[in-house]
Amino acid sequence: MVLHDPADVAGFAGLVRPLLASDPLSHTVTLTVLDGLVRQGEPAEVLLSLHEGHELVGAALRTPGRPLQASAVPVDHAAAVDAALATADPALPGVTGPTGPAEAFAAAHTSRTGAERHVDRALRLFTLGVLAPPTDVPGAARRAGPADAELLADWRVAFGVEEGMPWVEPRTPAEVVTAGIDSGAGEVLWEVDGTAVCQAAARPVVAGMSRIGPVYTPPEHRRHGYAAAATAAAARWALDEGAHTVLLFTDRNNATTNAIYPRIGFVPVHDAVELSFSENRH
Repeated sequence: MVLHDPADVAGFAGLVRPLLASDPLSHTVTLTVLDGLVRQGEPAEVLLSLHEGHELVGAALRTPGRPLQASAVPVDHAAAVDAALATADPALPGVTGPTGPAEAFAAAHTSRTGAERHVDRALRLFTLGVLAPPTDVPGAARRAGPADAELLADWRVAFGVEEGMPWVEPRTPAEVVTAGIDSGAGEVLWEVDGTAVCQAAARPVVAGMSRIGPVYTPPEHRRHGYAAAATAAAARWALDEGAHTVLLFTDRNNATTNAIYPRIGFVPVHDAVELSFSENRH
């Protein structure tokens, strides 16, 4: 096991990206987080690789304020990784990833520390089969530009509030949106009569994969099919950019979104979870 210099993101990416790219569905978030760090030249909080002999068998990373990305931590290495982070990352706030590795790490962490685990988000990953855009939704899609950053930033914050996810990024929402636009992300707005009514963001293609999210429609514009239309437009953008895998997450408990996306061609892949840790006060 190797703990890498958090400032050497590019070196770490060169080491672990082939492992992550071998299964882009399982490692979609880890891949895009790592790609974002490299593009923006920002340090991580934790960078860790796992080895058996000369073979790389796993990896984990964490960015400031966010949970550990554990998609590439083998279940049987969870306890060893947690033990290594006891010193390297004592303020670890949580863990996220596909349910299996995330829950295994959480079990190891709570066993060692006595902390309590909380389910912050129960997610379902979908992948695009055959795209079937809705044909009965008024309006049209367009790519967002720098002039739209303020609107998109406000919508990012509103989305987080509705999802119970307070803003924890060290950068402001406007800075995050602007960086995404500058990096070539597919920020798509759906407009009706010149008014933006919905947005869907597709990340730049990494390892042949692009993931869509967030998708947000202000309350006053809901129940018109705009989210499905904007998501389909973002998926079309990703395919045109060369993605052969287009993904998105839904809230497992949201019956509406879990019904919308299959209608435009998405099929479920696996469940994932975001867990947080807190001190056990009992």
